[in-house]
Amino acid sequence: MNEITSRFLPQEDVQRRELHNEVHARPSARVRLPALIVYVAVLNDGISREQEWAHLRQLPGHADLELARLQGNFLRLRCDHFTVKWERHTEFTRYSIVQSLPAHAHWGAELPELAQHVATGTEWLRGLPGQTMAAIHLGMVQAEMVTPELIPTAQAWLGEGVVLGSRMGNTTEGLPHSCILTHFRIGNDGFERMLVVAPDGTTEARAGRISQRLLELETYRLMALRGLPVAKNLSSMLSAAEAQLADITGLLERKGESDQALLDLLVALAARIERATAEHGFRFSATRAYDALVSQRLAELRERPISGTQTLGEFMQRRLSPAMATVQATEKRLASLAERVSRTSALLRTRVDIATEAQNQQLLEKLTRGQDLQLKLQSTVEGLSIAAISYYVVSLVLYAAKALNNLGLSLQPEMTAGLSIPLVLWGVYATVQRIHARIHSTD
Repeated sequence: MNEITSRFLPQEDVQRRELHNEVHARPSARVRLPALIVYVAVLNDGISREQEWAHLRQLPGHADLELARLQGNFLRLRCDHFTVKWERHTEFTRYSIVQSLPAHAHWGAELPELAQHVATGTEWLRGLPGQTMAAIHLGMVQAEMVTPELIPTAQAWLGEGVVLGSRMGNTTEGLPHSCILTHFRIGNDGFERMLVVAPDGTTEARAGRISQRLLELETYRLMALRGLPVAKNLSSMLSAAEAQLADITGLLERKGESDQALLDLLVALAARIERATAEHGFRFSATRAYDALVSQRLAELRERPISGTQTLGEFMQRRLSPAMATVQATEKRLASLAERVSRTSALLRTRVDIATEAQNQQLLEKLTRGQDLQLKLQSTVEGLSIAAISYYVVSLVLYAAKALNNLGLSLQPEMTAGLSIPLVLWGVYATVQRIHARIHSTD
């Protein structure tokens, strides 16, 4: 039963607090510059909370971590000189390790080694339950943003690849508050590299928001692209199904097959399409949702171009948009094919209904002819019955006349029987007609 939490309000809904606090469910980290964020997103299909809980308990100082703390899908654990953030989503789980930037990796370093310097230890990181979907080394440094050496210095830190960069956001003076530089390449250690350059005085809260947006942007981009292989694999099946549907429609038009054979073909084709829809419908819906989140995160960055480089938004959209268009086209193609199969099935049902009506009409005509014959036969039988009944009645009259003649009455039995024939015929016929009239009046 709900508790009354305020003497000024009526009884509180059981979900009010949970829904209200959802806005605070995943707060941004506070990042003190210079910092290194080691980020890994793993697919959690078949991975339970208990497995993730057991792994988090291996962190120093958290052996007594309670499972109940993982029920809210978000947890931040503080360790010596670093923090670990755990977030569980529908398809993946994210781990963010926020630590100080190693001394050898500060601004101006040339391709510094980072994987070996993760604060949790490489064994803990390699043992994360799940399959790696995204892995990023995000370096955040304080340096001058407006300098000709910005791109070359970032190139040396990031490694081989064309550097993409953007100035992000506006300060009260109308200037960008930071720069993001990356090349979207996976290095030999399995990690992407991103570099954020911010001026002195950047607050920890702002640095945390920047890091969260960038990491979510890359994660949602990769998750959105998971629909592309599905769409490509479905392409050949859809082409074959469309060709088969065209053949079935042609047979339906030419009446080249029996209705039962066409129905069997249509049922098999519809089953294939429904199976594909059931198997991949969620993937297509998730792709749309992730793509929308990518667009939202790009808008939140409020990018401005850096001379001589392409912005993150331009780079992503030029490569992400065709992939998303392919997925959307495949989804629409699958839905259109299902609708066309339904229309063809309706046409076949119409033809079957018309054929059934014709058969029913022929059957009714046969029944009508049978009833007419039965009525004629019945009339013939009735005529014979009248003659037979009259014969027996005249026979009775004959025997009665013979009996009366023997008793002394002067009667000629044969004459009496012969004269009674018309009267007997009329009486039997009248009796039959009265029976008919009574039956019809009852109906």
